[in-house]
Amino acid sequence: MPARLLPLLTDRPQSGESLGLRLGVNRVTVNTLARRLAEEGVPVVTSRGGYALAPGTPAPGLVPVAGTFGQALRYAGTVGSTQDEARAWADDPHDPAPHGAVVVAERQTAGRGRRGRVWDTTGGTLVFSVLLGGPLALPELALMPLAAGVALRAACGVGGLKWPNDLLAPPPDGTGGRKLAGILLEADLRGEEARRAVLGIGVNVSAAPEGAAWLSAFTPGLTRAALLARILAELERWLAAPPGAVLDAWRAVNVTLGREVRVSTPRGDLTGTALDLDAQGSLLIRTPEGSVVTAHAGDVHLIGSLAPSAPAPQDRPQEDTP
Repeated sequence: MPARLLPLLTDRPQSGESLGLRLGVNRVTVNTLARRLAEEGVPVVTSRGGYALAPGTPAPGLVPVAGTFGQALRYAGTVGSTQDEARAWADDPHDPAPHGAVVVAERQTAGRGRRGRVWDTTGGTLVFSVLLGGPLALPELALMPLAAGVALRAACGVGGLKWPNDLLAPPPDGTGGRKLAGILLEADLRGEEARRAVLGIGVNVSAAPEGAAWLSAFTPGLTRAALLARILAELERWLAAPPGAVLDAWRAVNVTLGREVRVSTPRGDLTGTALDLDAQGSLLIRTPEGSVVTAHAGDVHLIGSLAPSAPAPQDRPQEDTP
């Protein structure tokens, strides 16, 4: 029953009587449903005027969507994982999610990041997943996290990209290197292509877990609904951009190249200087011995203080793959 009330709520107060008439229940029941939604994490505001969602809530009708992404949007208080919800929606035989469909939630009980890590949905975050229809070729999939990072940086307007999938806070005031946002791409692979992918993004908007940063410290007044609209528009743009444009845009706002790094890969750690990206978006690293190796995937740890990255070299040494 609380799920029936949620689609009726907007950021403008509505009386319990009017909501009850639309649901076929009395005002007492409406109050009970509103309290249950609040318990699930939905920011319901109760006033003399009635019931409303808190301003800036990223719910359908409150997100100023401009393109295809987000035209189909589902919003919930608490879910297991927006990734799983998006996948289940895509598999619904009666109402399958279209390409660009979005699932947003206030809380996740089984949220995850890369390599199975817990995805913290502390209050004040924007957490959502976008369904990307296929078929998708493997080279296309490889560049998607980088394209998503460029889109995220453009929408937020601040920070630098750490390969392959994190947006870090800008350096001033001792916040350099703290995580603002993260990206998770999961694909349903079939041989040399994927039938679809689900792109998950989490942004610390007005609060953050310990050790992380939040966006409102740099861009006060930005609501989650407005930010979601910005990100979706930029995602639609950059996921369709030519590979060369994506790589150039990523290089322009990164905090990885030119830095000493340690990359944890499935085959062990790599340490050296991050030189550049190859055409597939993999990271080229010069080792202390002078050879250049390629990291196709892994977690990057930046060594030393955060500083603008050096420009990518014009001439690359011969590459080796560990």
